[in-house]
Amino acid sequence: MQTTEARLYTPQFLLLCLSHVLFAGSFNMIIPELPAYLTALGGADYKGLIIALFTLTAGLSRPFSGKLTDTVGRVPVMVFGTLVCVICSLLYPLLTTVAGFLLLRLFHGFSTGFKPTASSAYVADIAPVYRRGEAMGILGVSMNMGASIFPPVGSWLAGAFSLNVMFFASSGLALFSILILMGLRETLESRQRFGRHALKVSRKEILEPTALAPAVVIALSYVSFGALLTVAPDQSAHLGMANKGLFFTSFTALSVLSRLVAGRLSDRYGRVPVLKVALLLSALSLALMGEAKTPAMFLAASGFLGFSTGIVGPAAFAWVVDRSPAHYRGRAMATAYIALEVGIGFGALASAWAYGNDPANFPLAFYLMSAMAVVAWVYVQAARLKG
Repeated sequence: MQTTEARLYTPQFLLLCLSHVLFAGSFNMIIPELPAYLTALGGADYKGLIIALFTLTAGLSRPFSGKLTDTVGRVPVMVFGTLVCVICSLLYPLLTTVAGFLLLRLFHGFSTGFKPTASSAYVADIAPVYRRGEAMGILGVSMNMGASIFPPVGSWLAGAFSLNVMFFASSGLALFSILILMGLRETLESRQRFGRHALKVSRKEILEPTALAPAVVIALSYVSFGALLTVAPDQSAHLGMANKGLFFTSFTALSVLSRLVAGRLSDRYGRVPVLKVALLLSALSLALMGEAKTPAMFLAASGFLGFSTGIVGPAAFAWVVDRSPAHYRGRAMATAYIALEVGIGFGALASAWAYGNDPANFPLAFYLMSAMAVVAWVYVQAARLKG
């Protein structure tokens, strides 16, 4: 269903964005405390798996969430993804071994494998065609608001009360997100009843060919986010920052700011020209993070990275929608998110390997990520892709 109305900020759109804020807050508020928590369990050498396992299942589930989004409906898929957050956050206090923790991270990844795929398809359904970039930008703002507001809250809850209180609060946010989703009307016109057929994904249904070009750019540009989630908590502690969630707040606050304008820029000037500028800014920001020797410099660099990421996201995802047929919109979104998860997962593993729990290696980890942003820029430039 594609509306021709010029109006974007409808009650349905605003409710979806509010639900997205709470969903993002649910799984992001615990991230800054997880590296230290895993270390306390005896798993210091497995920090890279905190994000990598999460993104692994998120990526593997995308073909299924894409097909379900195109058949069963957008809203049921969003509800399922958010329900995973409710359950997993309640289970963290019960699984207190390294193996149990890592297994739970694996299952927790299903949340982002389902919710964002259906949410993006829903937004593509209800947004005016010539405001797609803006719509994707605002959806990203809602995700980033949750990611910026709640990590410091999670760290505060863990310090003032306990980690268990933090986990329970995370579950509560996800539950409220589901309640909001109950007020959304379904936008998929020809829905099918859920059955085994909906879970059978053929080889040709795994990826949407029209989305592959922007997907490559998404994967290469989001490796930096995996590094940020994996290495930045330790780097912030090394620099003497008491609240490890502040770097994430700096990143996401600037990302929100850029998303408010970047979507409109790509609608006006084209997806690819905007992406080229953003990728160069990302490369520079990552190099600065590697050079950070003070909390102020570290926060400034993470903010610049957030600003550039906030430009890349809306432009790249609007580009995916531009190129994809409406009846395969869920699959196209799934392809884009598979690329995103691959990028984040690779970034988490590569940065953890480069870091090796040695503070002297912080520059190496971020220089490696900076190189990936340069590769993304070269790919766009060499391929001469059209927005």
